[in-house]
Amino acid sequence: MGIGSFGMGEMIFIFLIVLLLFGAKRLPEIGSSLGKGIREFKSSVKDIERELTVPEKERQIHRTNAPPSVPKDQPSDGEPRKLSDGVASASAAEEGR
Repeated sequence: MGIGSFGMGEMIFIFLIVLLLFGAKRLPEIGSSLGKGIREFKSSVKDIERELTVPEKERQIHRTNAPPSVPKDQPSDGEPRKLSDGVASASAAEEGR
């Protein structure tokens, strides 16, 4: 009994036509590329199934440190922080020595 509605005669006929179209040298290449494609498809299906079954909490990224807070005396308009006058005057005093 054949696969599906194909009998043994039909399968041999199809194989001979494929052999004539592609040649004996190309059949192993075609078979290996077809096998790789099937393996990649199966692995992607498994990845999708795993993403759907993993709880939401496990997929979240956990932060170990809180983002730095903006000091109250500095504006939070997105501008970079400026050095305070104390740091600038201390470095100027060191240069003057």
